[in-house]
Amino acid sequence: MSVRVIGMIGVAPPSGEATVHIIKGGISPPYLRAYAQAHEKAGFDLALVGYTASSAEGFLVAQHAAHHTERLGFLIAHRPGFVAPTLAARKIATFDHLTEGRIALHVIAGASDAEQHGDGDFAPKEERYRRAAEYLEVMKLAWSSERRFDFAGEFYTVRGARSDVQPFQKPHPPLFFGGSSEGALAMGAKHCDVFAMFGEPLAATVRRVAEFRTRAAAYGRTPTFNMSFRPILADTEGAAWDRARRILASVQQPGDPAGFGTARKPLDQSGRRLMEFAAQGETHDERLWMPIAEATGAVGNTSCLVGTPEQVARALLEYYKIGVHSFLIRGFDPFEDTIDFGRELIPRLRAGAEELDRAKAA
Repeated sequence: MSVRVIGMIGVAPPSGEATVHIIKGGISPPYLRAYAQAHEKAGFDLALVGYTASSAEGFLVAQHAAHHTERLGFLIAHRPGFVAPTLAARKIATFDHLTEGRIALHVIAGASDAEQHGDGDFAPKEERYRRAAEYLEVMKLAWSSERRFDFAGEFYTVRGARSDVQPFQKPHPPLFFGGSSEGALAMGAKHCDVFAMFGEPLAATVRRVAEFRTRAAAYGRTPTFNMSFRPILADTEGAAWDRARRILASVQQPGDPAGFGTARKPLDQSGRRLMEFAAQGETHDERLWMPIAEATGAVGNTSCLVGTPEQVARALLEYYKIGVHSFLIRGFDPFEDTIDFGRELIPRLRAGAEELDRAKAA
């Protein structure tokens, strides 16, 4: 399996020296266009379009970005529960055709109950995961049924439903999910294609991959895995560590410069896992650096890999060896780091993955 590289596009220039969050701040169409084009030029396969209860709407953001790019795909974060699953199925299939297969979906139930309230959703989190599982079941019926179908569940009931548009990608666009709670894992094992995780130490990742493969196998499914990191690069290892410490100092400044503040409690089980690893030590496996995750309450993809481009590429390839074949990478200087990753990191990662694949096939 070839390596897949995912970035994340913002819709307006960030503020602050170190950006933990990337999707707040209104919308600037010229910036969005340039940012998407930078990802395409850098060689990313997909760009994540994030979701909050106040951010610009992700499908429209992705459609605009797709109009101004030729190859780049879009991983659209989507929270089930706000539109009917039959309508969502038609929207996704339509986008899939209009872009000739440049969409994937990241299914999220929402880490924060309080934020869900902003969109009028007062269901508790475990209920949201059960609702999401049912939502995906209905969507898949809409994508695959040649005749009208009925469905009656706990959350959704439809009669005589059908879709005149089927997905361009078969059987449907890739479905990502993330989470560490029982509800998230149950939903993902049954319905999703890619388990997306925040960056954790190698030994813990080996266990997570094995455990989730066992879960998915009960449904006859073979999932793949994505892991998210914040690479911090420089020409020398010493300069990379100096840069990492400057970013940490910026995040820790008074006045919430990173957009999240400091010493926050984790919002979900995945964040609590990262905080536990941070408590065990600043650095794991030479390159995995956890102080920024600790300082922010593990919000916003804050597991860092620190070093030269060669060193960070080698660190990513260690995860590739254990079955993680997809990586979401973004920097604390989002636009410039995207360009730098394309010049320095992504070519090394792809070349290393190809070498590993050839050795395995020999």
